[in-house]
Amino acid sequence: MTAPLSPVVPVLLSGGSGTRLWPVSRKSFPKQFAPLVGHESLFQASARRLSGARYAAPLILTGADFRFIVTEQLADIGVAPAGVLIEPAARNTAPAVLAAALHLARSDPDTLILVAPSDHVVPDDEAFGRAVDQGVPLAQAGRIVTFGIQPTRPETGYGWLELSDDSAGPAPLRRFVEKPDAATAEAMLRDGRFLWNAGIFLFTARTIIQAFRTHAPDFIPPVEAALDGATRDLGFTRLAAEPWQALPDLSIDYAVMEKADNLSVVRFADHWSDLGGWDAIWREAQVDKPAWRGVVADLRSTAIDCDNVLLRSDDEGMQVVGIGLKDTMVVATGDAVLVADMTRAQDVRQAVSALKSRGIRQAESFLRDHRPWGWFETLVLGERFQVKRIVVHPGAALSLQSHVHRAEHWIVVSGTARVTVDDKVTLVTENQSIYVPLGAVHRMENPGKVPMVLIEVQTGVYLGEDDIIRYDDVYARS
Repeated sequence: MTAPLSPVVPVLLSGGSGTRLWPVSRKSFPKQFAPLVGHESLFQASARRLSGARYAAPLILTGADFRFIVTEQLADIGVAPAGVLIEPAARNTAPAVLAAALHLARSDPDTLILVAPSDHVVPDDEAFGRAVDQGVPLAQAGRIVTFGIQPTRPETGYGWLELSDDSAGPAPLRRFVEKPDAATAEAMLRDGRFLWNAGIFLFTARTIIQAFRTHAPDFIPPVEAALDGATRDLGFTRLAAEPWQALPDLSIDYAVMEKADNLSVVRFADHWSDLGGWDAIWREAQVDKPAWRGVVADLRSTAIDCDNVLLRSDDEGMQVVGIGLKDTMVVATGDAVLVADMTRAQDVRQAVSALKSRGIRQAESFLRDHRPWGWFETLVLGERFQVKRIVVHPGAALSLQSHVHRAEHWIVVSGTARVTVDDKVTLVTENQSIYVPLGAVHRMENPGKVPMVLIEVQTGVYLGEDDIIRYDDVYARS
């Protein structure tokens, strides 16, 4: 492999909510951060794939709620980002791509940028790298390069790309095709000039900024204002909220790509999946070897006389059993179960919308809630009391805070906690406990080198997470 003279800067988009993979993917912890296939998260696999001699350090775009998840997961795989831009609100991919391009252009307008979602599966990193190499000369010549996946089935859940010819090498793009019906997908599969749209783009900062000036000029002033008003926060760059809020919610495809006339397509014939639904997870599990009778079941699931089913449990205490099922997917977590026909995988987002309209917590949140210092999960929730398990990372600390409506009792079950209650600081070790009265100003820290685990018992008339008055926070949360 010969690396390009100018390394490509990967821009990883990691702010999506992944509603089609509910209940494992939810707004509070979406699919890109979960280990849906293998032991790494999709985000980690994407960052690892786009590292090495071809690439510079990645630029990450994400939301405020995920900023510490991003840095923690990158640290776990030894990847240091060039920066993390925090979007004040979800505005789809067009504003995010423009913000990345304008940010990088301030250092070098000819920076090569590879924009990629962070939730795709591409097992062969080197094969994808060779595809990037094919696109680099085109991007340096002012083309916008998109990557088309060689289709293997008449997929109706993807957009497609029509090429100007059926040659094996890079070719000009004739048009984008919206998600087709089954008959149209069958015809495109037979044609040979159509590829799946991967939503991955390569260009210089100068080229894409000019494309916005030509096709979507209204985006430029508010995104520039958001960058000009950005603030630094613990190593993150927070884009200014007010101009960002004025931006339309629009994808890069609709805003620019479908209007541009300088697009080229690089074919990618190796395996790829966007894991856009549970049917994709079912197929992914059979890439190397088809499952017996099409049954994909994890270690906490049992299939009896079933055909073409996905049985999955993401909770250690939850066993899933299917008997006589056909073309069905069953996915269980500790607080929700999805049962659906395999052909309705794209409709799972409707379930999320229905639950959300009824105010059901499971629509967007898990029992386990991730925080920059660690995580907690609710074990028992009753009238006027709640029991939580809390895990604090080594060296981490919760904010200095108080509560108006609840008192807390902490029992350390592993590690050591340094606890501040008003003016008193106490070391609390395993099997010891401490009481935090209602209204007391308190903080919990882990001074050790191993995770600290404790059980928290809350009592009071209101137990919501918004009953927190913060006086000091090392993570700069308001």
